[in-house]
Amino acid sequence: MTTLPLSPASADHGRLHCGYFERGKCRSCALIETPYGHQITDKESWCRETLAEAAPRQWLPTFAGGVRDFRNRAKLAVGGSSGQVTLGILDQEFHGVDLRDCGIQAPAIRAVIPVLADFLDGTGLEPYDVAARRGELKFVHVTAAPSGELMIRFVVRTQHGLDVLRSRKGPLFELVPAATVVSVNQLPEHKAVLEGSREEMFRGESLRMNLDRVNLHLRPQSFFQTNTAVAIGLYNQVAEWVDAVGAKSLWDLYCGVGGFALYCASHARRVTGVEVSEQAIESAKVSAAELGIDARFLAGDATEFAEANLAAPAGLERPDCVIVNPPRRGIGARLSSALEDSDVEHIVYSSCNPISLAKDLARMPAYEVAQARIFDMFPHTKHLEVAVLLQRR
Repeated sequence: MTTLPLSPASADHGRLHCGYFERGKCRSCALIETPYGHQITDKESWCRETLAEAAPRQWLPTFAGGVRDFRNRAKLAVGGSSGQVTLGILDQEFHGVDLRDCGIQAPAIRAVIPVLADFLDGTGLEPYDVAARRGELKFVHVTAAPSGELMIRFVVRTQHGLDVLRSRKGPLFELVPAATVVSVNQLPEHKAVLEGSREEMFRGESLRMNLDRVNLHLRPQSFFQTNTAVAIGLYNQVAEWVDAVGAKSLWDLYCGVGGFALYCASHARRVTGVEVSEQAIESAKVSAAELGIDARFLAGDATEFAEANLAAPAGLERPDCVIVNPPRRGIGARLSSALEDSDVEHIVYSSCNPISLAKDLARMPAYEVAQARIFDMFPHTKHLEVAVLLQRR
């Protein structure tokens, strides 16, 4: 397989020179030719303009995401042909484009992609042909922990593909000893999604993400931020805000595997995390037990939980601070209204979409934005994460 090697990032220009981009093979990193300092400045300008009506009293310095080696998860489409697979993306004609030397991936991921390609070549399984709607291999997902341990997930179309991979799991474990979690996901439908509902575990149950203060446990379908260093910066910033406002009772809504809750937890602070994914909640409970923290994690809808417990005359203890970390659509009118009508003193809102954040802030005029900070979770793209600390007026 011929690949397009990358030259090192230039310290002078803050750029990652990518052969794939220069040759038109991959345009995913749309801003990669823009010096990184300019990327940050442009994101700051756009985010401040988007949140202008909310008028944050103070903008903290942007937390930069780096030029290369920052992405902890690769979602690799399988292309090519049996015995000659590509791992990367599919072009407009659904032909495979091999991206095994992609410079934004963590080094541990870059190192294992050729090994996985050779392994798949040896299985004889056909890559899935999107146009013809036939074939077997659809995706390979690889997640890397700071320790170098890996979670590897193969997505196949049928039981046959699963059976073939199961029969070869022993050699795979020998080839990739760092893979502490290995699974196969079955996606029989022809639709534009990255995984199906059925998952068979070959090895392990969860990948231990060893961060600076907390070990999080990621199961195959768990969400985690794609930039580990920036995620740590975000968790620490939120914990600093929660400490600064002296919160004694804290809710973490949309808590995922518990990152914010666990960073903020202490023996003097009561913490409750709510997340719709039962799998993520189980992971959060494992992390809390390891830390010896009596945190409460509940599986359920964040909006329904808040409405029920903020309005009820008795029941779960009211929080004096609430963290929300919703998907791109934001927290929406119902949860915004529940918080607006509550007596919660502080809210920390972490958003991957400043546009939906601005709409939600407009629904909560009882709060002012005390501080705001951009976290460049997605360098070389227009996307960003922004966190704000809200204080009741």
